[in-house]
Parts: sequence; C-alpha cells; structure tokens
Amino acid sequence: MKISNNKLCILSVSIILTFCSFAVHALDTPVNKDQVEGRSEETKGKVKETTGKIIDDKALETEGKNQKNLGKVQKGYGDIKQDIKDGK
Repeated sequence: MKISNNKLCILSVSIILTFCSFAVHALDTPVNKDQVEGRSEETKGKVKETTGKIIDDKALETEGKNQKNLGKVQKGYGDIKQDIKDGK
C-alpha cells in the first residue's frame, strides 16, 4: 500500500500533536497508575484511529476508537480514585 507524501505528513503531525497533548496531561500532579495507563491507552488509540483514517483501513480505525474510549474510561476511573484520595 502506497501512502502519499501528503498523507504521511498529516499522519506525522497527528502523532506528534497527540503525544504533545499526552505530555501536557502528564504534567498534572499527582497522578495514579490508572490515570497514566488510561492516558497512554487513549493516546495509542488516537494514533491508531488517525492511521486507520489516513490509510483507509476501517478495522484499524475502529480498533483505535475502541482503544481510545477504553483509555478514557480508565483515565476517568483514575481521576475518581484521585479525587477520593484528595478528599474532593
């Protein structure tokens, strides 16, 4: 499968922006294991979803959406745990 330079550029920028947004969230303190793992899964899912869209692979796109959403759920669970721990 040949990917055009334009699509490759879009994919590269999407991956970079996704990881930058992950790095910004990683600066939030304090964090617990579920928050970190959830954000990591969410980021990996975003990359897969974007890659699937660019290379027109519906299965990869769907897998990425599912992984992204599961990561959001895990991150939310971690946020709730942290709020309880902090007494919020």
